[in-house]
Amino acid sequence: MIIGIPKEIKNNENRIALTPSGAQELVKRGHQVYVQAAAGVNSGFADDAYTAVGAEILPTIEEVYARAEMIIKVKEPIAPEYKLIRKDQLVFTFFHFASSEPLTRAMIDSGAVCCAYETVERADRSLPLLIPMSEVAGRMSTQEGRYFLEKPRGGKGVLLGGVPGVKPAKVFVIGAGVVGTAAAKTAAGTGADVTICDISLQRLTYLADVMPKNVKTLMSSEYNIREELKHADLVIGSVLIPGAKAPKLVTRDMLKEMEPGTVMVDVAIDQGGCFETSRPTTHEDPVYYVDGILHYCVANIPGAVPRTSTLALTNATLPYAIQLADKGWRRAAQENPELALGLNIVGGRVVYKPVAEAWGLPYEPLAL
Repeated sequence: MIIGIPKEIKNNENRIALTPSGAQELVKRGHQVYVQAAAGVNSGFADDAYTAVGAEILPTIEEVYARAEMIIKVKEPIAPEYKLIRKDQLVFTFFHFASSEPLTRAMIDSGAVCCAYETVERADRSLPLLIPMSEVAGRMSTQEGRYFLEKPRGGKGVLLGGVPGVKPAKVFVIGAGVVGTAAAKTAAGTGADVTICDISLQRLTYLADVMPKNVKTLMSSEYNIREELKHADLVIGSVLIPGAKAPKLVTRDMLKEMEPGTVMVDVAIDQGGCFETSRPTTHEDPVYYVDGILHYCVANIPGAVPRTSTLALTNATLPYAIQLADKGWRRAAQENPELALGLNIVGGRVVYKPVAEAWGLPYEPLAL
């Protein structure tokens, strides 16, 4: 198969979809790999690292898309890329269709086969291609939240861990999945007073056993969330419904009861955000205020640490990319139900129900 790796062009997206090691594995199996010039530089991988393992460098993004049967990316295509994607071309990347109707309709119109990292799902309901980036985003959410709590950055001027004689900051994490757990663990490591909430008592029981003593668990409800927000210094939203829009668990009216300068980090922004007042921001312009509350809603948080993120992502995606390249998307999906769930849009049809429901589009189950 002819595989194309374009340079990411989303604002401050510094990752690349494939490391030289990953390219080598595909080349060894007889596939042709084309990488756009300088696509890996910001992740620490020079062009000659790819040519050394048998990949070829192409100068423009247009050439990569034109030659490739399968495009492997990191983030969803943005508007300048829509016209480059053609009928029957396989695109394997994070799509997050439920957060963007224009992207959804553009991919329907393209006739391409869209396999979304975020909905590849194992039998145990885990999301193997989302997990590594969730691990990064969870850790980064605490790191960024701590930074913006500083007074010169717009926060209330609170140190997460406090000092002797001064109480630590209160961190409230909404959602106890991979992101929330990583965020809580990182915040706990600074010495903060952490509360994590979820609707799963089983998950909370597990976390109560394994988390440090400065992490408390709380059953999620509208009442409990509202009460915790009143005293929080940093709020991290990490709620996920695979492939669907995130529920709005923090409403606009709740902000009026919070202390000015509180920082809210919405890691669910890729799926529309779990705060009513969230809107996507970029690493270039990451924050804004609503009712005196500082919002950080960067839609590609792991892009700030591209070396770590690229290595972690390729570790997870490469086995699936090999299956798609070796067998073609249809046979790979027939033989691997995890990949079948990754198919969101195929040949102009929405084949993943939550995406259809998000935009009121016809849902057509795919017959493999």
